[in-house]
Amino acid sequence: MIIDFEKIHQAALRTIQIETQALIALLPRIDASFEQACQILLACEGRIVVIGMGKSGHIGGKIAATLASTGSPAFFVHPAEASHGDLGMITDKDVVIALSNSGETSEILTILPLIKRLGIPLIGLIGNPQSTLAGASTVNLDVSVEKEACPLGLAPTASTTAALAMGDALAVALLESREFNAADFARSHPGGRLGRRLLLHVVDLMHQHEKIPKISQHVELKEVLLEMTRKGLGMTAIVNEHNQVMGIYTDGDLRRTFEMGIDLNNMTISQLMTKNPKCVSPDMLAVEALNFMESNKINGLLVIDAQNHLIGALNMHDLLRAGVV
Repeated sequence: MIIDFEKIHQAALRTIQIETQALIALLPRIDASFEQACQILLACEGRIVVIGMGKSGHIGGKIAATLASTGSPAFFVHPAEASHGDLGMITDKDVVIALSNSGETSEILTILPLIKRLGIPLIGLIGNPQSTLAGASTVNLDVSVEKEACPLGLAPTASTTAALAMGDALAVALLESREFNAADFARSHPGGRLGRRLLLHVVDLMHQHEKIPKISQHVELKEVLLEMTRKGLGMTAIVNEHNQVMGIYTDGDLRRTFEMGIDLNNMTISQLMTKNPKCVSPDMLAVEALNFMESNKINGLLVIDAQNHLIGALNMHDLLRAGVV
């Protein structure tokens, strides 16, 4: 088989151009009907139930997932399964969003009377404003397209792109209306990198109690080295009798100490430590602590309370293990 790369190139360009035109055609349709749909969805006391068959079903599943992750609780119900028991998932406090390019999808029309019996709003994302489903909808959002990108006019391409874009427009409009922020988004994604970066605080990761490397300001260097070795954080805090931070001593300080060529036997740690070290509070976000380390070119931090009492220690490896970096 001889591959005509020019033909491939032109087909790809034509597809993107047709789908771009389909999206541009949606702009004037963000009108009073769209506002009414948003008003209904914002007033929903239950869940947003998205239904659709075939390719519209795949798009509906994605729209439901986007809504759910951006502050509008939603789930997808397969309309064919709905008529065999899954309709029980829909309550009288819900709102239904139905996707159908033709507006005559038999599986949706079959359950339409049952949806109406519940007395709940029905929002249509429909490609045929004159269809049965469009006429039965509380509000219909026109997602019709002039033509599909498929040259046969059979495979849903531009029509599914338009429906997806309208669904995204709804989700984002609701997100902003609810003043949904990044922290809210992270709570829906606690297992992801974003969730870790926005939910984890220093207190969640820091070493506490007996695991904190700390030493009195009056001890000799050899005792400091033993404490650093025991705790394995590459540093130790230097504290006074009230457990307040006086300084810090790190692996880097140790190398610089040896380079000084001084008599270590006659030196206490108070003479060698770095005074007024960089410290953070336990309620700081872990990602902020990471940025603080990077901007100050340090690998470890002491955690203190409002009275400068030592309550924890954190290093770069802790952030790496937690997936913050």
